[in-house]
Amino acid sequence: MRLTIVTLFPEFYDSFRESSIIGRALSRGLAELRFINLRDYSLGKNHRVDDHPIGGGAGLILRMEPLTEALASAKGPKSHVILLSPNGKTYTQDDARRFSQMEDIVLFCGHYEGFDARFEKCVDETISIGDYVLTGGEIAAMAIADSVIRLLPGVIAEDSTKEESFNSSLLEYPQYTYPEDFEGEKIPEILFCGNHDAIDSYHRREALKETIKRRPDLLQNLFYTKTDAENYQRLRNHQDPYTKKELEAMEKGKKFLHGNEK
Repeated sequence: MRLTIVTLFPEFYDSFRESSIIGRALSRGLAELRFINLRDYSLGKNHRVDDHPIGGGAGLILRMEPLTEALASAKGPKSHVILLSPNGKTYTQDDARRFSQMEDIVLFCGHYEGFDARFEKCVDETISIGDYVLTGGEIAAMAIADSVIRLLPGVIAEDSTKEESFNSSLLEYPQYTYPEDFEGEKIPEILFCGNHDAIDSYHRREALKETIKRRPDLLQNLFYTKTDAENYQRLRNHQDPYTKKELEAMEKGKKFLHGNEK
């Protein structure tokens, strides 16, 4: 996959393209990340890419001429062009998965007071990363590039992305590591039981619990299984956090509780 970011500040990404998972993905040829400086298509000796809004108003607006010339330079036959703007559709994990299936994405970073409105007709879609205003689209482009590249085959282990937050319209369940007891707070006993079915059942219920508590709006997109519905009622009724099956698994797995601390 190739991602192209059109920006006034390509230097903003110097550390991003060398860091951690993204840097490894680029060095291994799993993704290509390139940058186009909008000022390379500026007007006149002063390198202007903006002008005052017609009809009055604060700030400056990015002009059509540099925008369309930069687009012509960036766009290929399979490019999907995205405008980053507070006016756009809110970005989601579903969008990240959708974009990760594409071969060529072009991201236009806004700046100043935004784009000439006519430029929106030149792109495929307009995206916002949230209901707040940034000084420019560089952070938004970085967030999208990161969320897409990490989903590409071979970038990270497939199992690491299967159970992440939002993949099933639920937040991710809480996870723990050693020590088993930290200042009186203990890791849930069931996680040591060795029964993967019981642990999976517990994880699913904890993910539902986290979503009810933190992001109940996500539940409207959840496909409820019979077990989900039962768990939902148990949580609402403040019943025992473990089912009979899970309690039996814990009883059998108590031998795992001791001697494993690292």
